[in-house]
Amino acid sequence: MAMRSRRFTILAVVLVALNLVLWLAPQGLALRDSVINSLFGPRMIRADILVQDPTSTTPLDYRIDRGVIVAATPGGITLREADGTMQPIPVATNTVLQGAGRLGLTNLIRRDAQVLVVRLANGPATSIQVESRVQQRGFSP
Repeated sequence: MAMRSRRFTILAVVLVALNLVLWLAPQGLALRDSVINSLFGPRMIRADILVQDPTSTTPLDYRIDRGVIVAATPGGITLREADGTMQPIPVATNTVLQGAGRLGLTNLIRRDAQVLVVRLANGPATSIQVESRVQQRGFSP
């Protein structure tokens, strides 16, 4: 009888410990979210990200730029980033423009839109997300 009681006690302790670990685990995983938000949040200027594609042997190189549009041509835009860098970015006809409503790129230039641009490195923008519109010309994001 003592052996059965000992097994029950060990099982109970293991189950309580497992329950405690599972209960606390989501709070521990929140650290990862805070790191991601601090890296890719509103203070990010630019990022260069390598992603390993499972179907390819070479990684994909993504470039993310954030800044204010200061010039546009039919084939591209120029961003002024928070550190003062002027970044020319090619724009393709299939580039997705998000958050601008019915406005086109030329209207965004007149309004000095702050945008987040995602593209493959040295390629045209795949998406341009409008974050806000700046009211005065002297704004530095």
